[in-house]
Amino acid sequence: MLREEYWDRGYEEVQSPNMYDVELWKISGHWQHYQDDMFRLQIKDDSADPMPLSDQKPDGKPIASFHDKDKGLFALKPMNCPGHALLFRNEERSYRDLPWRIADFGVLHRNEASGALSGLTRVRRFQQDDSHIFCDAKDVKSEIHKMFDFMTYVYGLFGFPFKFKLSTRPEGYMGTLADWDAAEKQLKEALTEFKGSDWELNEGDGAFYGPKID
Repeated sequence: MLREEYWDRGYEEVQSPNMYDVELWKISGHWQHYQDDMFRLQIKDDSADPMPLSDQKPDGKPIASFHDKDKGLFALKPMNCPGHALLFRNEERSYRDLPWRIADFGVLHRNEASGALSGLTRVRRFQQDDSHIFCDAKDVKSEIHKMFDFMTYVYGLFGFPFKFKLSTRPEGYMGTLADWDAAEKQLKEALTEFKGSDWELNEGDGAFYGPKID
């Protein structure tokens, strides 16, 4: 049922790898902010020397980069964002191809602390109907409204109520203030048009790469 809804709403289902070289996570910023919560894998070469589960020496200096792209330090993906960005970058695209909507039902792994594990809300392995939309900046608000409609339909099938929170720029954010202000403005406008004043402002709890609606 859910897959059919994605198709009807213009989404393309994709499958992305379960693990990536840590260099990708460094580019996205997840390694700097999230590495302690990621499961790491060391793909060894043919030497007898053990390879460390870190990209640094004990003194904090970086280990020399590996020449073989299939060897070295990898991490199981805790989220799909960087992988989906690679899919978008893999082809030359025109503005006429936008918006490009993709859905991914792949497995995610997060190395949550044992004391934080709780039922279905905090687990170390899970699947979700994750999606990303690549669109022109002027179309962000209209795409959010389409997502509100999608969510309202699915939640309505089960009779689930829902509330919204807008989580804004945290400390240690990436990007420029201008981009953050523009993004937060569009999210606020979309929420207000959809729910009036019936939503909460959760200041400073956005992701390091952008504001979010929870």
